[in-house]
This record gives sequence, structure tokens and C-alpha cells, in this order.
Amino acid sequence: MERYDTPSSVDSFEAATKLFGALVTDLACPAAGELPHHALEELLEEKGRGLLRQLFQDHLDLRERREQQAVVVRRPQVIGADGLPRPPLETGHRRLLATVFGTVTVTRCAWRRLETPNVHPADAMLSLPRGRHSHGLARLAVREATRVSYDASLEAIVRRCGRVLGKRRLAGLLVEAAKDIDVFCDAKVVEPCSVSTVLVLSVDGKGIVMRPEALREATRQAAAKRQHTFRTRLAAGEKGARKCWPPSVRSTTAGRPRAARTM
Repeated sequence: MERYDTPSSVDSFEAATKLFGALVTDLACPAAGELPHHALEELLEEKGRGLLRQLFQDHLDLRERREQQAVVVRRPQVIGADGLPRPPLETGHRRLLATVFGTVTVTRCAWRRLETPNVHPADAMLSLPRGRHSHGLARLAVREATRVSYDASLEAIVRRCGRVLGKRRLAGLLVEAAKDIDVFCDAKVVEPCSVSTVLVLSVDGKGIVMRPEALREATRQAAAKRQHTFRTRLAAGEKGARKCWPPSVRSTTAGRPRAARTM
């Protein structure tokens, strides 16, 4: 009786190995020796991207076989996010994933239950996005679109990754990437205080005005006996309109303070 093929006995990367061998053959042939350097760059860029995509696909296929063999040896109990178990198991569930190397196919096991969504543990292991486009492709789209226009960024992505997304999906990736920007801007980062942290209370050399009840007893009595000056005139350097704010500054929106402007 023949043994079943296992991931350790089967060359899981046979397809990628063939592509690599073909690329080496192309580079070693006499015709390649007459190519200029820019033609070699184009050759390696095009066929190299195909080789990387095939390596990605072969690795995903290897994961598929390992998952199927694991559930045969020991079938786990899968519970969905709704708290309900998913006893039935089906293999061969496929979905597409657009990556920076091209589009690949992810095949995995699905645990099912009537009238409830399927559960795919392999999706969680791969941290797959809800949509079709990978996190790396979304990051590349955001990086390109923040520098140039949509058309120019889409052209740059297609030139590097192939036809993996359109203009409308490019705009959608930007919207999804910016969905947490309000929470990010409103969040306050509390920095730790140490002995080297400087607390600046006053820089005009006049000291800090304190309320009478906050003074020490002796200081409070001395302040009460002191003659109050500058009640009818301004002190040197004191502005007469120091408490009058212009309407544009005084009528601010609630919850959004503005920086005071020097008039």
C-alpha cells in the first residue's frame, strides 16, 4: 500500500521552482548576454513578480493541505463569534486575495451552521481583511495616493503589482484607512512625569497670584493689612483691555477651544 503524500514528502513549491528554473534559463541563454541593463531590469521585474506571486500561492496551498490533515487527525470544536458551535465541516472553500505580488487564491476549511455565517479559522490565522485587497496593498495605495492624484497613484500601483484594483476601490481603501482619524486626533497621550520634568507657572517675574484662602496664615494676615494700590490707575506694563476679548475669539464653538490671539 502506497503512503499518502504529506507536506514533508511533496515538493509544495514545485511550481515556483519551475518558474525560477525558467528564469535562470532565460538569464543564462546567449540572447540575454546581448541585452542592455534596462531590458534585464524589465525582464526581472516582470518575471520576478510572477515568481513571488507563485511562491505566495504555493505557501497558501501548503497551508491548505496542513489544515485538512490536522482536522482529520483531531477535529476541533469551533464556536463562532455569536457563541454558537459549528459542527459541520466542509473543505475547499476559496476566496481571492489581491496582494502586492498579484492575485492569489486562499483555500481553507469552513465550519458551518444553518442560517449562520461560516467560520474560517484559517482566515484568522492569516489575518485576512474583510475585503479582497491585502493590508500591504492597502498600505501601498494610501502611500501613493497621498503623494499624487488618483490616476497617477493607480498607474504606479498597476505598474508595480499588475491590475489588482481599480480607481473606485483605490478611493475606498483611502476612506477605510482614514476611518479612525477623528479618534486618533482626539486621543490624548499622557506622558510620564519624572524629576527632570519642568513645570512652568510664570515667566514674567511677577510671581503667581493666589487666592487669600490658599495663603498661609501669616501671609494672609499680612496681605489683608497691605494697602491696595493701583485701584484707580494701571500698573506699569498692564494693559487696559486685558479682560476684553474680541467677539471672534470670545464666541468659540463649545468643546473646541481656540488659541488666544495677540491683538
